[in-house]
Amino acid sequence: MPTIVGKEVGPIGLGLMGLTRRANPISTDDGIQVLKTALDNGVNLWNGADFYGPPDNNSLTLLEKYFAKYPEDADKVVISIKGAAGPQDMTPDGSPDAVRASVDNCIKLLNGRKKIDLFQPDRIDPKTPLEVTLGVLDKEYVQTGKIGGIGLSEVKAATIREAAKYTKVASLRASLNVGKTDIFENGVAAATAELRIPLVAYSPMGRGFLTGQFKTLDDVPQNSLLRHFPRFQLDTFPINIQFAEQVAETAKRKGVSPAQFTLGWTIAKGNGSPVVIPIPGATTSERVVENSKKVDLTEAELAELDETLKKFETVGDRYPDFIPIEG
Repeated sequence: MPTIVGKEVGPIGLGLMGLTRRANPISTDDGIQVLKTALDNGVNLWNGADFYGPPDNNSLTLLEKYFAKYPEDADKVVISIKGAAGPQDMTPDGSPDAVRASVDNCIKLLNGRKKIDLFQPDRIDPKTPLEVTLGVLDKEYVQTGKIGGIGLSEVKAATIREAAKYTKVASLRASLNVGKTDIFENGVAAATAELRIPLVAYSPMGRGFLTGQFKTLDDVPQNSLLRHFPRFQLDTFPINIQFAEQVAETAKRKGVSPAQFTLGWTIAKGNGSPVVIPIPGATTSERVVENSKKVDLTEAELAELDETLKKFETVGDRYPDFIPIEG
């Protein structure tokens, strides 16, 4: 089993964003049940953020309530928390004061129920030297035992190598799915493999695009944030859905769901170097159970999907302009 900050984690994790979403929020009780189902099915790497939801209902507030109800689970779970980003415009702020404010707030919201195993700046702040940002996290929080370790999110290969000079990088969070494989072309995956950093793959199902739940653009709720994403527009959706349909057909022949197939592909893509752990989101226990079943793909099945990838090209950027990304 892969390890993060010295703790074993399952081959598939859980992204917490949907559990405290601002639009059509689910109840706290339902969120707690999803978390319990995840752990019962071996999904013990949970990735959240202080900006996933409003100040009174975000990943940290939900986790505090969960561990208040199930205190015996605190040592069974590895929680990875993103922060140091503006709650409204997502502007990264890696200055010492901002980093301290973010981490201290996360610790406060957990109310002593659980130690943060991993904290990661959501993006790299171009205005603050990386050495400064990581220095605060390492010296003031890791070395004092307030958090377990430091991760990176959405960074270049050069940034990974630079960060490794200043601190032990416990994980890298990056976007990876069958429609987005650029980390294997731009050196990011190679850097994580070289430095033995586990790669935590978010959006492994293309924000639901590869699960089969969307057939037409009308299937995307009008108030969904996805409506703002370039790949979910009138001129891009019909093109992209053709690729999703091909993936679904391949999964059907395998006898598994599209979600299970794409998660299996994501794990296999790393082939152990780097270790790749997908963290699909889920808002129901049923979906968690489905996602938790690891599917092993044969070399022939992987080759078939590679051939499919050559025939289709995903259209549209993965993020709208108002969300900053380090390229």
